[in-house]
Amino acid sequence: MSRKENILSKPTLETGADEDQLLRVSLGPQHPSTHGVFRMNVALDGETVVSLKPVFGYLHRNHEKIAENIPYLGSMPYTDRLDYLCPLTNNHAYALAVEKLGGIEVPERAEYIRIITSELTRVMNHTVFMGFFLGDLGAWGSALMYAFREREKLFDLFEELTGARMMTNYMRFGGCRNDLPAGWIKKARTFVDGYDAFLDEMESLIVGNEILLARTQNIGQISKERMINAGITGPMLRAAGVPYDIRKVDAYGIYDRFDFKIPYGENGDCYDRMMIRFLEMRESLKILKQAIADIPEGDFVNPKVKSAKFKAKPGEAYGRIEGPKGELGFHLISDGGVNPYRYHVRPPSFVNLTLIEDMCLGLDLADVVVILGSVDIVLGEVDR
Repeated sequence: MSRKENILSKPTLETGADEDQLLRVSLGPQHPSTHGVFRMNVALDGETVVSLKPVFGYLHRNHEKIAENIPYLGSMPYTDRLDYLCPLTNNHAYALAVEKLGGIEVPERAEYIRIITSELTRVMNHTVFMGFFLGDLGAWGSALMYAFREREKLFDLFEELTGARMMTNYMRFGGCRNDLPAGWIKKARTFVDGYDAFLDEMESLIVGNEILLARTQNIGQISKERMINAGITGPMLRAAGVPYDIRKVDAYGIYDRFDFKIPYGENGDCYDRMMIRFLEMRESLKILKQAIADIPEGDFVNPKVKSAKFKAKPGEAYGRIEGPKGELGFHLISDGGVNPYRYHVRPPSFVNLTLIEDMCLGLDLADVVVILGSVDIVLGEVDR
C-alpha cells in the first residue's frame, strides 16, 4: 500500500473513529513550530489525526477599531504589525486602498520604488520560510542560518532606506516617505545579482534530500477546487495548480511593464508549496533586475498630496496586492471625515489557515507541524 493510500484508509471522526478511544492533545498556545501564539486542539486515534480545531485570538490587538478612530495616515505604522516579516508590502496594500478612495495619482519613480521594495520583501519572506520550514521538519541548523544570513543583507538595505529594519512605516499616499539614499540602488543591484547563487546553494542542500521528500510529498494535499471555494490565495493556491496572481490579474502599480511568469504546481502538497516559493523568488529577481535598470528620476511622492491631512469624499474602496503569503486587501469606507468610517483587513494568513484541519485529517501527528509550516502564517495578521 502506498503512503497516500494508507493515509486515505485511516479513520476520522466522519469515518467511524471510536470517540472513547481518542487521545486529545492541545498544541500551543506557546509558539507551536515557532509560528506565533496559536493553539491547535487535536484528537488522535493512536498517532492519526481525526480532528483538529484551530484556536485564534491570543494576539488580538483591535487593529481595525483603532484605525476607525485615528486619521488615515495614523494607520500606516499599524500595518507594519500585521505580517511583521513583510511591513513594506503591508504599507503598499494600505496605500493603494487610500489612493483608490481618494483618486490619488502616484509618480512613476515612486511606483518603481514600491515595486523594488515589495519584491525584495517577497524574496525575504520566502527565504525565511525556507529556513523555518526546514526547522519544522526537524532540520534546525544550516538552512535556517543561511536564510538569516541573507535576511540580514536585506535588513541593511531596508534600514538605510526607511530608518528601521522591520517596522518601516515607509509608504505614503501618493508615493513614499523619502527618496532612495545615494548609492542605495547600486547596493540593491549587487544583492539581486548575487542571489541566484544563494538559491542554487539552498536548492542543492535540500531539494533532493530523501528525508525531506518523504516528509513533504503527498502530505497536506488539497484540491484546487477546494482551495478556490475556501478563498485560498498566494503560493498555497498556486501549488495546487491555479496560476492566479494579482500582479497579473490587476496589474496594479506598474507590474504590467515587467516580464515575469507565474509558477504553479500540480499536487498541492507540502513539497509543491516549498518549490513554488523557490520558483517565485527567481521570478522576483527577474522583476527586480528590470525595475532597478529602468528606474527613472522624478518625484518620490505626489507633491499635491498631504498625507497627514488626508480626507476622502464619502465612498468606499478596496485595495489589494499579491502579498508574499497571498491576497492582502484593505476595505475602506469614508463618510467624509478625517478618519475612515470602516476599516477592514483581508489577511492571507487567516484565510489560508482555515483549511488546516482538512489538510491534516488522516495523517500522523508528526505531519501536523510540517503542514502548518507549509501554510506560512504570521499571527500578527491572523488575529489583528
